[in-house]
Amino acid sequence: MTDTALARSIMDGTAEGHVVATQEALSFWGGVDPASGRVIDVHHPLHGECLTGAVLMMPSSRGSCTGSGVLLDLALTGRAPAALIFCEDEDVLTLGALVAAEMFDRQLPVVRLRPDIFAGLSQAKIIRIEAAAIVADGETIPLLPPVTSALYLTEADRSMLEGGEGVAVAQAMRILISMAAQQGATSLIDVTQGHIDGCIYASPANLTFAEKMADLGGRVRVPTTMNAISVDRANWRSQGVPEDFGDPAVRLADAYVRMGCRPTFTCSPYLLESAPGAGEAIGWAESNAVIFANTVLGARTAKHPDFLDLCIALTGRAPLSGVYLDENRKATRILDVELPEHRDDAFWPLIGYLAGKASPDRIPMLRGLAAGNPSRDDLKALCAAFGTTSAAPMLHVEGVTPEAGDAEHPAADRHAITRADMAAAWKMLNEGPEQVELVAIGSPHASLAECRALANAFAGRRRLSGVMVIVTAGRDVIAKAQEEGTLARLRDSGVQVLPDLCWCSISEPVFPPGTRAVMTNSGKYAHYGPGLSGRVVRFGSLADCVEAALTGRVPVGAPDWI
Repeated sequence: MTDTALARSIMDGTAEGHVVATQEALSFWGGVDPASGRVIDVHHPLHGECLTGAVLMMPSSRGSCTGSGVLLDLALTGRAPAALIFCEDEDVLTLGALVAAEMFDRQLPVVRLRPDIFAGLSQAKIIRIEAAAIVADGETIPLLPPVTSALYLTEADRSMLEGGEGVAVAQAMRILISMAAQQGATSLIDVTQGHIDGCIYASPANLTFAEKMADLGGRVRVPTTMNAISVDRANWRSQGVPEDFGDPAVRLADAYVRMGCRPTFTCSPYLLESAPGAGEAIGWAESNAVIFANTVLGARTAKHPDFLDLCIALTGRAPLSGVYLDENRKATRILDVELPEHRDDAFWPLIGYLAGKASPDRIPMLRGLAAGNPSRDDLKALCAAFGTTSAAPMLHVEGVTPEAGDAEHPAADRHAITRADMAAAWKMLNEGPEQVELVAIGSPHASLAECRALANAFAGRRRLSGVMVIVTAGRDVIAKAQEEGTLARLRDSGVQVLPDLCWCSISEPVFPPGTRAVMTNSGKYAHYGPGLSGRVVRFGSLADCVEAALTGRVPVGAPDWI
């Protein structure tokens, strides 16, 4: 949404607090501890900073759609920032603040500033947000009220808004309309399916929201899949998961199933037979899934925050804005990528990670990769890693992805990703020791092809007794792996394959408590893992992971292709 105002209120409210400012976007999920309000993303400049009571200034958010749930929990427990100030469009944290106000009467002001005003105010020590002004260091800046959209509603939309389809649907429409206004949408669009990210038990707020909507009679109107959850639903008690975590995690999943969602429990819904086709308008949350759907499948979905995903599923409608529109799917940054010879599969998540850092706030076009012939799994790894470092809902790969042919915007600028960039990123993601006790595969959930590749790489050899190897995968993939014998081959090598969970939701004791260092082939988990698990993480190829499983050690130094 284009807005030339010096300062505009996005969510009403008054607040005062000390300024915590950064030029680098932050994912609240995996980046902020809801129990303390501290930044736990070890790769972020604010690492260790407590955000409680602060006026947090950053350009936008990035990363996980679950950030809205983390912010809501912080608001409900009194650990939230006093206010949020952005200089770019932002949906995830804004939605968390909206739900806090709309459903729980907790005000958390959200303000958007023009970039030059943002730069000036970020130097202030204290900021006070009043009803119609921002005051900082003796300077007063007029604050315009939230935008109101001339939103066209169909007769069916109005019926839902006025309670004709029940209380839960009316609540969902109110939230949808508020988000549509701040996104600048003038109408809503029908979606054919949904995917719920908010079923991860990131905080008690997720459960509070879901059970409230279920108790109000909420029922999804379109086929809706569910993300990975926080426990192995059938086996968590036998795995030693404490009742005070396992019970609410299962209740959260059950609340969404009660509302008619399919218990698919996978963060890779694009691997299901129900995956959407090119041009299909869908309502998905989960950052990696959104990016893959737009980029690789050519479907259309915004990166919907948690809670909005359910509102869309309950109504079958989404704001017609962002990448639902042709003009917003163009690449406004061209990234020329150096393609090394003799590269291995670790190249693709590494490039996704770097592409996100080079394009944190816009859709990029990656050039120079077509000769690398990336597989679907390579693109899956690239999209997931991109989503950890960028707020953009998609990217293009010239000569590879379906919309890349005419996706370059006339005003696009150019940057390069060099071998030196790859070496620097490799070093940053490999700060752990040579010895590891755990190998983590399946972030996002492993595909059947990845399970086969892992079984083939072990070739009947068994992991070292002191090293655990855990693969997380969706139920559908695990069933197919069992049917064809791949699951038995993995188990014969000492590999544990877990359903329902993913690495971004796994916790002790399923996460082996004695672990000091983790090896993974996931760029996404290499980034989030240290903050989520409290362990150091090493990153490498699938072959590196198998070598670590067999020997307990990770190859020293960067690979030869870097």
